Formats: sequence, structure tokens, C-alpha cells
Amino acid sequence: MRGGRFVGAAVALGALTAATGTATGRAAVAADGPAAYRMASGATAVTGSGGSDDGPVLKAGARTYTDSIRPGEKKYYGVELDERSSAFVSAVAVPRPGAAMGLRDGIEVALQAPDGTPCGSGRNRSFLSAGGAYPVADYAERVVRAGGPCASAGTYRFVVQRGDATGGDDAAVPVELKYVAEAPRKNEADAPPAPGGWSSRAPSGPPQGEGEGVTGGTGFNDAAELRSGVWKDELRPGETRFYRISVDAGEQLFTDAEFGLKPDAGPYVVRGVRLGLSNSARGYVMNRTGGYQGKPATVSLATPPAAYGDAGTGGEAARGMRFAGWYYLQVSLSPKVHGGARGGGVPVTLKVEVAGARKAGHEEGIGRGGGAVGGELVAAAGGAPRKGRLRIIGYAGIGTGAVLLLGLGAWTLAGRRRDG
Repeated sequence: MRGGRFVGAAVALGALTAATGTATGRAAVAADGPAAYRMASGATAVTGSGGSDDGPVLKAGARTYTDSIRPGEKKYYGVELDERSSAFVSAVAVPRPGAAMGLRDGIEVALQAPDGTPCGSGRNRSFLSAGGAYPVADYAERVVRAGGPCASAGTYRFVVQRGDATGGDDAAVPVELKYVAEAPRKNEADAPPAPGGWSSRAPSGPPQGEGEGVTGGTGFNDAAELRSGVWKDELRPGETRFYRISVDAGEQLFTDAEFGLKPDAGPYVVRGVRLGLSNSARGYVMNRTGGYQGKPATVSLATPPAAYGDAGTGGEAARGMRFAGWYYLQVSLSPKVHGGARGGGVPVTLKVEVAGARKAGHEEGIGRGGGAVGGELVAAAGGAPRKGRLRIIGYAGIGTGAVLLLGLGAWTLAGRRRDG
């Protein structure tokens, strides 16, 4: 792995459907510091191969797998693909909360055809040690399209490689693996044309009010469910908490994370606070960071509309918003904030709005969910999204079709804070 590719990279985590986690909060915090990432209940332990031809086979569906990976190590896993379904194979790498990781450390994920042909470019995610070590995740994908790569059926190879740990923690890092498949699209020729640009401003501005208490989860598997509104939590230095939000086709997600006062925070910390987002298949959407010195600080994000983005169009945010379903916020506080992992907490207010997309420079909405192709899909595990009509990515062999609208045109985040 070329370690320099990780420097300054951004990350977010997401999952298909959280098996647990509610707005009342189920993520207990360890008495001596932030709780570690909670792996999926009943996950199957596997050991990836060091060679390309004999890795353990990951099955599509509700099953989750666990492994670990050392610095510089490359591991191979097998996945069975047909010639019709799109496939998304993800890895979540989980450093110890508060750990100091090397500047070139992180993971790269890739999918290869049986003959070794890459199925698109690999995805690189850094542990972001400049502001603290956070869990990282993304998927490698095979999206079925006319003339696309890796179109034939066969046993493909999913590859996970870790970066250079020099200057940081060189212990093995736990990894969580998942493979989900998307049923073939139907009536693709009848899909609506690619839309134009989209407004990055919420229709009514950030929600107001006192807010409701919530305890975020340790990861995807116990993420706390949020709805549009104001939510209050508290993070300790070195901690990342996870929340899941239902986003329907044609809707955008707007979130402000307001970090409160911590008088003993110490010196200014670059990238001291973070707000990340992942999609239903644990794919990266975006990552926003900001500095922190104990004074109030706000980090914001706004997404393209869900379910319009094809994997090959519209940039990384549009690629990440290709599904309707659960989206996963991660909120992080750097361990470099004074007091370390055992220091006092920082209050965090989350202002969340899910709204129908509007065109850039216009007030009118564009409607939600119209013209979608495919049929309704229901997740095989975990709680259902908040809307009965919500279409989400499905497991292989379940349901009838994918739910995607083709193409996302220019996506502008005017006036929004970019990744620090």
C-alpha cells in the first residue's frame, strides 16, 4: 500500500441496518474511558488469506464477519457474484479508542475479478491520526452497468490492506466485514433524466428547541436512531458515537453538530471535532472536521439527495448517497483535547433535518421518490426505517429490485464548511 495516499484522507462509517440502538441510548461508556466499537452480535470469525486464491468466502446477506489486520498486511477473501446483481463488500477497521496511529496508517479495500482485473479503483481511508484515531470504513463495489467492468459471474476477491504504522500503534486492528448485494434494476430505460444542482441549505434552517437526550452507539451495530429535531449527547476525549437516520429517495440530510464549552480543554486542537456520514452499505459519504479549544464549535454537513447517485457519477458524496435507507452519523472528539480519554465530557447538540431536495437557487422542492426503478425491499435484520414506503438496499435473494434513480448532476455545497 502506498502510505502517502492516506495522508489527509477522510472517513465515515455506515451500515445496512443496525441490529440494536434507539434514541434512548444503548451504548454504555466504560468507567475508565470511551467504550470500544461493538461488533455485531453473532459475527463469524474468519482469517483472511495472505494469497489471492484461498481466502475464506464471505456470503451475501445478514451475516457479518470479523478478522484483524496488522500494519502492512494484505488479506484476501472470496465473494460469489452473479452476472446481474451489484455487489458492495465493506470493511470496518477499528483502532483502540484514543490510540495514536501512524500518519500513513489506514486501510485500502478493493474488489478483483477471478483473473485479477480490478473492479474499479480501490478505496483508501486514513485513521486520521492528525486529530485522533477513529474507526474507518468503506466498501469496494461491482455495479452492473452496460459496458462496465467485472460483469461475469464467478468467485471474486475482496482485498483489505493496512497502511504503514510508523510513529503510531502497531498492534493488530480488529476488522468487521460485510457483503451485501443489490438485485438487478428494472425498467432502467424509463428512469428520469439526471437532475441539475441541488441546494445545500435546509428549507427551514437548523431545528430549534431544547432538544431530547440521546446516547450514541459505539458503531453501526448499536447506533442510536434519530429523527429530524434537536438531540443532546456528551462525548469524552477520544470518543466516537454513532447515530442512524432514515433518508428516503429524493431527500437530503442536513446536520449541525454543536460542541459546547470545556474550560479545561487545553491548547487548540486541529481537527479536534468531527462529523462523518456513511450509507446503508457502510460506504463513505463525507467527513467534516473543525478545530477545538474548549469554546463552542460547530461542524455541519449537507448531502445530495438520496438514491439519485450512480456509482460512476456526481463525485464521492453522490456515490455515497446512491441508496435510500439508514444513514449513519459519526461524531468524534479528539483524544488530544485536554484530559485525554479519562477527561471530562463535552456537551454536543445535534440538529438534524431530513427534507425533500430543492434545486440550487430555488425554493421549490423536486418531489420525493418519483420515478424510482425496481421494487420495495425490506431489510432482513434490525428495525424498519421510519417510513413504510422507504426503499433500502436489500440482501441477495431478498425482494425484487434495486431502487435507484439514475445519475446525479452537479452537486454544489455552497456556503458549507469543507473538510478541515
